[in-house]
Amino acid sequence: MTPTRRQFLAAAAAVPVSSPPPETFRLAVCSETFDGYHFHKACQAAARTGYAGLEVAPFHLGEDPAAIAAAQRREFRAMIRDAGLAFVGTHALLNTPKGLHLTTPDQSLRRKSWDYFHRLIDLTADLGQASVMVLGSGRQRNAVEGAAVAEALARLREGLAAAALAAASRRVTILLEPLAPHLSNVVNRLEEAVAIVREIGSPGLQTIFDTHNTTAETLPHDQLIKEYFPCIRHVHLNEMNGHYPGSGDYPFLPVLRALRRLRYRGWLSVEVFDFKPDGETVARRSSDFIRELERQIPGDHS
Repeated sequence: MTPTRRQFLAAAAAVPVSSPPPETFRLAVCSETFDGYHFHKACQAAARTGYAGLEVAPFHLGEDPAAIAAAQRREFRAMIRDAGLAFVGTHALLNTPKGLHLTTPDQSLRRKSWDYFHRLIDLTADLGQASVMVLGSGRQRNAVEGAAVAEALARLREGLAAAALAAASRRVTILLEPLAPHLSNVVNRLEEAVAIVREIGSPGLQTIFDTHNTTAETLPHDQLIKEYFPCIRHVHLNEMNGHYPGSGDYPFLPVLRALRRLRYRGWLSVEVFDFKPDGETVARRSSDFIRELERQIPGDHS
């Protein structure tokens, strides 16, 4: 039977034309890489330097990002789209406003902080569906002086259980990020993050592999990825000192090869903390380096 025009269009719409072929990783870059750029200029710079996606630091949008009005959220969303980019998600979530803390014994402040976090879930969802929220925020989750790490961990787990439900309802996934011990004393290894993810058991909560935050890990990083791959929704790439990929000696190739073999379909997002000599140079060198590594593992799906 010859399909009708409506059936043909419906079938065409069902084909994931934006999904990359297996041999190509999807590259994103964090918006603050383009320090000093107005947001729309940062979007254009990301596209110009080799990226298909943008991961947004909320502080790049305003001093109180959760208070941004609906109309302005639509404008930011349009800026990303008009640059030819996909919105990947948000990170550096609680850098602003100052004073928030997710695990403090101060119940009033803790409630205020989690309420703000829930508002950031809505911001993230309004910028783009099926997006992620990378929960690093070491200073805002640390066990404060006089409090036990176990107590802080319990409060973090409690807050995440509620936040994960809210996130799932908005098609957002919170990613509990293991942080290097010098950045946080709460959740330092992927195993710890995955244990919380599995305990809560919500589609609104997964984890992330970040090359910069692996100093407490004991397994080889490719083996680590294989072990916990079902819970890894996102990947951050940078050198151990926070500089751009390829400027140091971190062994990225085994990581990329492991992701390739596991048929990872998420984003590889470049997150750096040193923008010298300038953001566009850093972004371009990073994307060129990652693509060069890809060429060293063609067709490796074993």
